[in-house]
Amino acid sequence: MAPRIPGPIPPHPDVVIEAEQRVWSGRFPLDVVKFRHRRFDGAMSGTRTWELWRRGRASALLPYDPVSDKVVLIEQFRFPALAAGLDPVLVELPAGLCEDGEAPDVTIRREMREEMAMDADRVQWIGRYMLTAGGADELCEVYVGRVTAPPTGPDGIAWHAGEAVENEDIRVRVWSADEAIEAALAGRFTNSITAIGLLWLAARRTALRAEWLASS
Repeated sequence: MAPRIPGPIPPHPDVVIEAEQRVWSGRFPLDVVKFRHRRFDGAMSGTRTWELWRRGRASALLPYDPVSDKVVLIEQFRFPALAAGLDPVLVELPAGLCEDGEAPDVTIRREMREEMAMDADRVQWIGRYMLTAGGADELCEVYVGRVTAPPTGPDGIAWHAGEAVENEDIRVRVWSADEAIEAALAGRFTNSITAIGLLWLAARRTALRAEWLASS
């Protein structure tokens, strides 16, 4: 894929950028930034140097079927999870990075089709979250979408999907909402966006389900 072209760092009245250097220009550029910022006591800090990974905007969606009270999640291999000492097959929400100029709600519909061959007929915004605030500018917009959960085998697997050109190998699995929420509460999902989406559903499921069933 082509390298991403990150926008400039937005100006801020309490931040002085002293120097920026691009040290890597691959798909995701890496910048070294020297800056000062206003401290809580009102004084300006000394010069700080941070490595900033420029990943940009992203989008994710929790597919929820209010009729069957099920969620549809994906599973795929993640090399950084292996590097962190975790099981590298993560349970995730369909998600992806926004193309240049692409709105997050458009991104997630494209990603759903690519990663799980599904569409949502209603989409509701949940919130926006920094994924690695200590080193990357990636900001993920998270949604919940109304879907019809597909039929599965006894193991809950519906089918396999993913973009062949990107060597994606994605497994689509259906969970009862209760089972998925319990797994999130027990800390069994190490993907943070998956946990955020399911914990949001735990808090809002009754109202959301009633609303979506009434509008079916």
